[in-house]
Amino acid sequence: MTVNDDSFTNWKHREETAESMIPMIGKLHREQDVTVLLHSRSLVNKSVVSILKTHRFARQIAGAELSVTETMPFLRALTTLDLGPSQIDIGMLAATWKSDDRGLSVEEFTAEAVAGATGANKIERREGRDVVLYGFGRIGRLVARLLIEKAGSGNGLRLRAVVVRGGGDQDLVKRASLLRRDSVHGQFQGTITVDEENSTILANGNAVKVIYANDPAEVDYTAYGIKDAILIDNTGKWRDREGLSKHLRPGIDKVVLTAPGKGDVPNIVHGVNHDTVKPDERILSCASCTTNAIVPPLKAMEDEYGVLRGHVETVHSFTNDQNLLDNYHKSDRRGRSAPLNMVITETGAASAVAKALPDLKARITGSSIRVPVPDVSIAILNLQLAREASREEVLDHLREVSLTSPLKRQIDFISAPDAVSSDFIGSRHASIVDAGALKVEGDNAILYLWYDNEFGYSCQVVRVVQHVSGVEYPTYPAPAV
Repeated sequence: MTVNDDSFTNWKHREETAESMIPMIGKLHREQDVTVLLHSRSLVNKSVVSILKTHRFARQIAGAELSVTETMPFLRALTTLDLGPSQIDIGMLAATWKSDDRGLSVEEFTAEAVAGATGANKIERREGRDVVLYGFGRIGRLVARLLIEKAGSGNGLRLRAVVVRGGGDQDLVKRASLLRRDSVHGQFQGTITVDEENSTILANGNAVKVIYANDPAEVDYTAYGIKDAILIDNTGKWRDREGLSKHLRPGIDKVVLTAPGKGDVPNIVHGVNHDTVKPDERILSCASCTTNAIVPPLKAMEDEYGVLRGHVETVHSFTNDQNLLDNYHKSDRRGRSAPLNMVITETGAASAVAKALPDLKARITGSSIRVPVPDVSIAILNLQLAREASREEVLDHLREVSLTSPLKRQIDFISAPDAVSSDFIGSRHASIVDAGALKVEGDNAILYLWYDNEFGYSCQVVRVVQHVSGVEYPTYPAPAV
């Protein structure tokens, strides 16, 4: 048998193993609210090839490829346990079992590692929490996709309604079509039908009521059977507490803004300060996409090296706020054609750092350039550290943070030498450290941080909503602190 034959036989075997994983992953998700992860990446609703590629990607982080034959025994062990709602990382289970010297079997080790999610320790499945989207633009539709994807067993978050301004004939059909197809993010994964008579979009069995209103005061959500809902404002029209309070109508319990909040509105970056949200806080902000991209790695660097000062330069994809061709705009420069120019503009991300990291004493400045790409941006974070470090030391630190720390859902790590912006479309992390571009000299470190300013940010929004709604389930094995 030739090497080629050996390679192909090995591939077919791994393909067969991944195929057999799919029903196990699906059943755990639907029946027990268990999300199976591989190094923080969900395997729920993934294809055979996607599962294999996710395993292969582990070499970027751990230094060696992970095989489905290594993780399959841990997945089988999970199916035998009385699990409660949780997220379980089979990649981390495999890695920690390898380094454990007690001689435990896979079954024994798995049962011990996820003991907090089994038997008397497990969390009871909660009643679903209603969610309303106010606005249905770029972020609104991506958040909708994520909420529908995560509906799982029917517990957790339930997207009940979308509030928009009326757009005339075929409005509902056109909005459903925009949810179904996206020029950047591709096709919706599932089926969508439109019930015009009841003003409802049916997406993968989820009935989403489309409510037409020009002002929050016009809507009584209880009339649609919605109660204690979390409303996600995607319009950015209101940024302060007074304006966002307009949403606190019958049926709405909390308001989450997908833009930087003003005044005393808390700016929350999941993974960094989400645990500071007070239970009685009814209005909060998820800050900006750029704030979410720079704050987690900034915290990782501050915790390990200390940061004396920093500057962030954001090279940002253009947005709907800019003009396609030169035309009047209330802001300087943004009236010039977005797809034809690099446009210098302002960013509030640097000043927003203080809200998310109040203990950071370093002064952080920032500026931004909009460039002619439709999605994915890069933040160049230039830091003066409190002590000297080597490039290898900083790389090892950030790689480890992305793999095992509480920030592993926020920070990703890539070592591919030819990575470019389009490679990160659809990334679910707040930012991705580009290992090849990192520069360290003495006490100066320059981090290059890719981020999908649409999808990655939307994932952060959903994580915040899960947290404040009480449906953010624990992860096992627990990340290192």
